[in-house]
Formats: sequence, structure tokens, C-alpha cells
Amino acid sequence: MAKKVLVLGELRDGSLRNVSFEAIAAGKKVAESGEVVAVLIGDSVKDSASEMIHYGADRAITVEDEQLKHYTSDGFSQAFMAVVNEENPDVIVFGHTSLGKDLSPKIASKLNTGLISDVTAIEEGNDGMVFTRPIYSGKAFENKVITDGITFFTIRPNNIEPMAKDESRSGEVTAVSAEIKDLRTIIKEVITKASEGVDLSEAKVIVAGGRGVKSAEGFEPLKELADVLGGAVGASRGACDADYCDYSLQIGQTGKVVTPDLYIACGISGAIQHMAGMSNSKVIVAINKDPEANIFNVADYGIVGDLFEVVPLLTEEFKKMKVTS
Repeated sequence: MAKKVLVLGELRDGSLRNVSFEAIAAGKKVAESGEVVAVLIGDSVKDSASEMIHYGADRAITVEDEQLKHYTSDGFSQAFMAVVNEENPDVIVFGHTSLGKDLSPKIASKLNTGLISDVTAIEEGNDGMVFTRPIYSGKAFENKVITDGITFFTIRPNNIEPMAKDESRSGEVTAVSAEIKDLRTIIKEVITKASEGVDLSEAKVIVAGGRGVKSAEGFEPLKELADVLGGAVGASRGACDADYCDYSLQIGQTGKVVTPDLYIACGISGAIQHMAGMSNSKVIVAINKDPEANIFNVADYGIVGDLFEVVPLLTEEFKKMKVTS
């Protein structure tokens, strides 16, 4: 039976995050030839609607209000519920991002429906669509099937391939009016840390450092390698606790969970909390002076050596490969 799917598009600094396009692809999988409707919320989001359609959405709905300039769970939940009440969807898809993890339980509670979070794969089963998600810090996986009510799930970034962009696709873009009131959180000022390069949670390549980098300056060779590979820099909690870098770079059970195509761990021992955040990376390369380091147990390739010698060598080799390719 064809289903109507609502997909929440997520913007950062005015640009759509890649997980928004992955969510459209996930929505297509469960729509069963039904309609996939993109939803964009903010103070000025209309210009991004066509891009959602180019990536597979059939049409788009915008909810614009000055009070939605910055994300708050109260404001965005009121806006999204206005769309839900008008559209009566069968399926709702969010990205499993900081925003999605905060907003989805609130929406599920308002709808009195279940929620499957952090989905990494979707397949057709005998009793309907089967949703796979990691449990026990990624050491096992469980399969979920929704048998009643709205199908509501969030997807982990970098796990579901987005559809190819097709700029010839067109679709209707409509605006929904929502009464945004009684906000308990008012954002007066946003102070952002200077960030460069690729978004860590969506990066295809990550070069991560642990206590073995020894200092904030020790991250410089890692940054250079990440730049050459077009990737992002991450860190273990140990490196963050030691003030070598900001906690926004932390990967692990209490940080970000990432699944890049290539993960290069430099000077990371491999504590179970860290591996919970990166063990599902497609290819893991470990660089460590200690041949008994736990990180080698999950690595596809291991290099026993001083990261300050190995990383610059890798950087130079990759530079040569880029020049000759």
C-alpha cells in the first residue's frame, strides 16, 4: 500500500546537511511507491526546497517564522506538528543528528507513537519493512518491524546512500502557517567555535587523535593529512580531557558516533567507549607505538610506529598520488 512520508530537512548555516538527502532515500524505501514530502523549518528556508526535490522528494513544505531562526525543541515541534496535522503521514523520517535526537522523542510523544532511532539499514521483510539499529554500543544489532501506527524512525548519517541529484526534477512547494507560542527557551545569542573543513558526523574520511598526540600542536599533522584526504579531524575523549582539542571533536560513546569510509586512528589506545563511536567504519587504519594496543583488534590495517613519523609520510604519499591521478 502506497504511503505518505514526511522527511525533515536539516540546515546548517543556510545549507542542507547531507543526511537530509539520505533521509529522502530512506523515505523512498518505505513509501511503497507513495509520496515523499520534504519539510523545512526555519526563518528563511524556501530557497532550499527545490534542492530537496532534486534529491528525490516529490514536493516540499516550508514553515517559516522569525522565532524559528534558531532551533528550539518547542518551536520546531510546534512547526512540525502543524505539518503533521495537515498531511496525516504514514511515515516520518529524521536524521539521527543532535537536532533529530532531541526533536524526534518529543514528536513521538505528541503523536503517541513508537520511535526507532539510529537506523543503519532498511530491508523488506515478510512482515513489512525491517529496520536495523545497533545496540550495546555497537557490539550487536537488532531488527525492528512496525506493525501498527505511524512508522517513525531516525537514520544514522553515512549509512543510507542518497539518490543521485537530478536538477530536472520539479515539484510543488507550499507554505504551512504555524502558531509558534509559549516558547520556554529563547535564544538571544549564538556563539560558534571556528570550524573548518568537513562536518565530522558526515565525513567520508576521518583522521582521529588520542592521548598519543601529546599536545594541541600534535594535532597539526593530523589536520594536514585530513586536508589532503578531504576529510575531518576527530579525537578520543582522552585527547579532549587533556585539552588537546575541543570536545566538539570527540568520538565515542559520550561523543559523536561516526561511520566514515576510512577512519585513521592516530595514537588511540582503543578504549571500548571510543570504539563504540567508530567501530562500524568501513575501513579502519590504526597507528600506534604499542603493538598490544586494543585498537588493533578492530583495525583492518595496523601500523606499529610513531605517529609523528608515520602521519607525515602518509601525507606526502597521498599528495603524490593526487598529483599523478
